Amino acid sequence: MTKIFHPLLALIASATDKELAKYVQFLKEENKILRSRVDGQIHTKPEERERLLDLGKELGRAIEELITIVSPKTFYRWIRERDGRKRKPNPKGGQRKPREIRELVIQIATTTNFGYTRILGELRKLGIKKISRQTIRNILKEEGIAPGPDRTSDSWTNFVERHKETLWACDFFSVKTVTTRGMRDLYVLVWLCVSSREVIVSTSTEHPNSSWVTEQAERFLGETSGREHSPALVMHDRDTKFTKEFTEALARQGVGTNPLPKASPNLNGRCERFIETIKLECLQKFIVFGKRHLDHLVGEFVDYYNHHRSHMERNHLPPVREEPDEVETIPLDEIQVKTYVGGLVKAFERKVA
Repeated sequence: MTKIFHPLLALIASATDKELAKYVQFLKEENKILRSRVDGQIHTKPEERERLLDLGKELGRAIEELITIVSPKTFYRWIRERDGRKRKPNPKGGQRKPREIRELVIQIATTTNFGYTRILGELRKLGIKKISRQTIRNILKEEGIAPGPDRTSDSWTNFVERHKETLWACDFFSVKTVTTRGMRDLYVLVWLCVSSREVIVSTSTEHPNSSWVTEQAERFLGETSGREHSPALVMHDRDTKFTKEFTEALARQGVGTNPLPKASPNLNGRCERFIETIKLECLQKFIVFGKRHLDHLVGEFVDYYNHHRSHMERNHLPPVREEPDEVETIPLDEIQVKTYVGGLVKAFERKVA
């Protein structure tokens, strides 16, 4: 017997309002996951757009919570165009540009963040001459796309992405240690490469004064000199321990500094995340007895972190590690388990031939 109803329709027909809400919530979440797998814009065919309009128009304002293939503003424009509600005529007598031209203008704007004049230049290079700067402005305004200066204002994500090969972040953290003089706070300075996630960590001190911080800056420069991507910029918070002498020590080697805004630890989140990692996976599992003990623990963990601990941003490889040749399987007798930090952390390695 031929199926008349889709199983989903049969399920909805027998559901209560509360159950319907759960079904809708599930479908919305599933749609978000599927949509996230698709890069760029989704262009609909005329018949597909008609089906969306027929179904979506009946939902009223609820469509704003459901639609993801285009913005609600675009969906309403589709409805207006289909219903024949024409916009006010251009006082200069101009005609509405073809859909293909409009979509090209929108694509250039969203892809490049160019302003009206530069978009006009891109169109001219393509041989499209029958369009003015004002028309480009009108198209983008109708789509709710902000003018060029508002779209081209740099974001923090873009800044980090642009500089990540030569951008390092640094930050302090403190550890309470047991000494002959009682409990003391020891301070450690962390340097982290934004691109590779490699970390360089200083020895500890009770007194992170200007001369000590400047000494750590010089040590950092010595360890990173001669690399293919030498540090060019160091970002840090506005801790008073980052003194003028610290900045000058970096500047002498051509390395700039970027002090972060106040009360914005999220901007230095990569460094903060490493500090959380070393504390959770190592330091909080020990009672630390003085400077030598702390320096030993930190040094061991940093070696493990840089060369053996996988990192999601490194395609699940350690920060300082070349990608190995791909193999289908490895005999168990060719694998060894290495331990670090007194056996606290372990890593699987191939035995050296």
